[in-house]
This record gives sequence, C-alpha cells and structure tokens, in this order.
Amino acid sequence: MAPSPRTATAPRLLKALFVTLLAVAAAHLVLSDTLRLSFSSQAASTLGAAPGYSADQAFTNALINTFLVMPFVLWAGMRISGERKVWPMVLVGTAVWIGAVGNVIDVIDDAPGTLLPLRSLALVIGVTALASLIRRRSPA
Repeated sequence: MAPSPRTATAPRLLKALFVTLLAVAAAHLVLSDTLRLSFSSQAASTLGAAPGYSADQAFTNALINTFLVMPFVLWAGMRISGERKVWPMVLVGTAVWIGAVGNVIDVIDDAPGTLLPLRSLALVIGVTALASLIRRRSPA
C-alpha cells in the first residue's frame, strides 16, 4: 500500500488551529469544573461536614484530569481530521498547556468560573498549532 500524500501546510495548520482550540476549551472546562468541586469540598469541610473527598484531592484531580484531556483531544482531533504524524504537536501542546496552567493556576484557583488569561490561552493555541508543522522527513 502506497503511503498517503502529505497534507499541504496551510490546511494542516488550519486543522491544527481548530483542533487546538477545541482541546483548550475541553481542558479548560474540565479544569474549572473539577476546581469547583474542590471549592465545594473545601466549603463543606469548613462547615463541619464529615471528611470524604478532601479539597486537596479534588485540586490534584483537577490538574491530572486537565493534563490527560489535552493530549487525548489533540491526538483524536488530528487523527479524525485525517492527519498523520501528530505526536510532536501532542507533546508540545501538552507541555505548553501544563506550563500555562502551572503559571496561572492561582488566577482561577481563587474564584470559581474564572477564565485563564487570554494571553496564556492564545499562546497555548498558537504554539500548539505551529507545532503541527513539525514533521519528520521520511527516508527517500
């Protein structure tokens, strides 16, 4: 079976931009929803509720879940759109997302429902979409 032809740069970049936007939205939704659970459990323990699901567990769960959602949505979205060799994009996108969330987690940790700064989100989307252009040359 002959290898499929490479996608041109512009269509691949547009697909990557759309998929990255979707992945950032999904990861941000998971992060903010599970952080809300952290706030709820923290408030419940303050009011004297029986210990069950601690705020620290919920916070850790929020971070782990958002770090798992990002690579999955990037990989699945690019594969569904017909692209191959997407691992550089997935790795770069996940690393940039972890860095962005790590730098600005205090912004959304203080108030539920808050968005990450738009500059951070734009940086993640831009760098991840550009990383889709990294492709290993096949031996000729």
